[in-house]
Amino acid sequence: VVFTNSVAFLRIRDIDRLNNQFLFPLDDTRLHPDVYTRNNWAVKIAIDALELESLDLGDDAGDAEDLKARALRDVMQDSRNEVQRLFDATKAEWEGLYGPTFDIAGWNPREDVPAERWRDKVEELDLDTFADMIEQSGLGKWLSHLVMIKWEFRLPFEDPRKPMEPLAGDKLFRLLTGETDLTLCPGKEVTGRVFRNGDFGSRVKLLEGDVPGFIPLRNLADTHVESAEDIVKVGDVITAIVTEVKKDHMCVDLSLKMEHFRKLPSSWERPKGLPPLDMSFDKTAAMRVEQSKNKAREAHLAKIRENSARRSQQGGTENGDTPLERTGRVTRRTCTHPAFRNAKHAEVDNELRSADTIVGDALVRPSNRVADSLAVHWLVRPGCIRVIEVTEKDKERDDSIGKKLIIKGEVYGDIDELIGRYVDPMNARVQDVQHHRKFLDMLEDDVDHKLRELKKKQPGGVFYFLCWNESHPGYLSLRYIMNKTARSHHIGISPDGYVWGKETYVDVERLLNEFKKNPHGPKIAARPAPPSSSGMGGGSSQPPRKPAESKPSRWGSRPAPPPPAAGGYGAPPAAAAQAGWGGGDSSGGSGGWNQPPPPSRPPPPPMPPPPQGFQPPPPSGPPPSFGQPPPSQFRPPPPSVPPPSGGGFGNGAYGNQPPPPPGGYNYQQPPPPPGGPPPGYPPQGRH
Repeated sequence: VVFTNSVAFLRIRDIDRLNNQFLFPLDDTRLHPDVYTRNNWAVKIAIDALELESLDLGDDAGDAEDLKARALRDVMQDSRNEVQRLFDATKAEWEGLYGPTFDIAGWNPREDVPAERWRDKVEELDLDTFADMIEQSGLGKWLSHLVMIKWEFRLPFEDPRKPMEPLAGDKLFRLLTGETDLTLCPGKEVTGRVFRNGDFGSRVKLLEGDVPGFIPLRNLADTHVESAEDIVKVGDVITAIVTEVKKDHMCVDLSLKMEHFRKLPSSWERPKGLPPLDMSFDKTAAMRVEQSKNKAREAHLAKIRENSARRSQQGGTENGDTPLERTGRVTRRTCTHPAFRNAKHAEVDNELRSADTIVGDALVRPSNRVADSLAVHWLVRPGCIRVIEVTEKDKERDDSIGKKLIIKGEVYGDIDELIGRYVDPMNARVQDVQHHRKFLDMLEDDVDHKLRELKKKQPGGVFYFLCWNESHPGYLSLRYIMNKTARSHHIGISPDGYVWGKETYVDVERLLNEFKKNPHGPKIAARPAPPSSSGMGGGSSQPPRKPAESKPSRWGSRPAPPPPAAGGYGAPPAAAAQAGWGGGDSSGGSGGWNQPPPPSRPPPPPMPPPPQGFQPPPPSGPPPSFGQPPPSQFRPPPPSVPPPSGGGFGNGAYGNQPPPPPGGYNYQQPPPPPGGPPPGYPPQGRH
């Protein structure tokens, strides 16, 4: 087992001590013996590359090994000659363009030379087909081993890994800041924010890349400066010129002198990391173009100063002591930002579509709709421009830029912050979605056609892709097919992520996961039910629902519900109408005080007047609640009290009733009616 695992790393080289020994050519490579002794695939590739029909092995096994070794040596020598030819050609081409600066150690033929430039005999073989034949024969997948055989023929025992190098200088600066000699070099204009003023100058943080910068006192102004506070304040956003890039200190030196601004870009020292200029480069024409740009810039600044001076004479000052009156008219702005244009909509679009701009650039112009508004033209992709409205707040004059720039409730302090916090994150979102496996850079109709083709091949599957929305610039279209018709959803791009409906997803994977859960659209919260018409505080104006008709049951007909009791408080229940309070016989005798039931419910008989001299004591405490026995004050009078006029208990208005038992009747109060207490309750004077 140890030999099998380690034999591929053993290297047997042809040295003087092994001069009389037979050495197999592939023992000096990284190939495992399984690919050239057990399976003979390396020998098979060498024979096919040399176009040999067969090897006449004969009866001597030693001759067979010699023939195999000879074929392998011929193929390996042919591949090495091809490597040398490509190296010489690449070096000559580089030195013809850039001079004797070719890095031999950095040349990697595996990555730097395309496959179509190889002319050795091994490159003519179709190793993919050979690997498929081996797999179909049941021996497994060996394509990676076959490719390794080809490269071992060319570069025996060559480690494809690059040697580890310590991080320092240009490489460390690029990894930490993301800047190179092409993006950050002397003579470039940068924008930063002052975060500290010291005795020797000002500390600045660049808005793009967060690279720290330093402006010494001598470069703060063209004249002598005593203190940095006299020129810039903490929090000011300034535009400066890079004078030096200190990669070892991870910072840059800046300048605010006008002589540095007027200096031509070609007059600055060219970084050593950039390739030298072509010998046919026209330096005179380049300087002429730079001079024309500087003249146009100086004229623009002079016009701005003239306009500011004229407005100051009309009653306004720049320090805000006497602010000018706002007119609210759409006008040109006095802004020198490199991304601002006092131009029309079509002019800005044409500039973004020109060859000088790149995808992701943004230009700002005054909006034609209202005075306190700007329009950001964002180049989403080649030929596609999205226009974003920006609201201005805290404007001093009609021709100035607002101190607050608002997009959908988000406030930005200036144009640099707007581009850095709004446009740049959306550019990152665009790059992420373009590199996603489900994104297709195709038209919507072509994507739908592909979805239908996939649906025909696999009817039970659900397929979906992302592409650009043709109707709305800067939006994505999530197109999918479930049955037979391709459908789509509009996906917006914002600095926070991808917007679908009212939800925002930070990456594409979360968006697609939510789409898989709800392919027809994002979830919508359930609406609250309308209030009932009988509820407090009013209700819905909808008519009451009709009672549902009773349906026949398999257990028989349903019994009809009892009718509601008629009458108010004090009316006996329905059962009392038949049996009476005192109870009646079950043989259909008269009920209710032994009187025949009246056809309608008459009022109860009047109570007898109390005897003369009888004064019941006033009750103490609150009246009894429903269902509780009353206090003694509410009990019937004792038997000693004479009966009312009109006869005794056995005759008269009360009918033939037995006399009351000693101690009075057992008082029992009827249950409270559902309608509440009767009018006039509680009795007056008994509170």
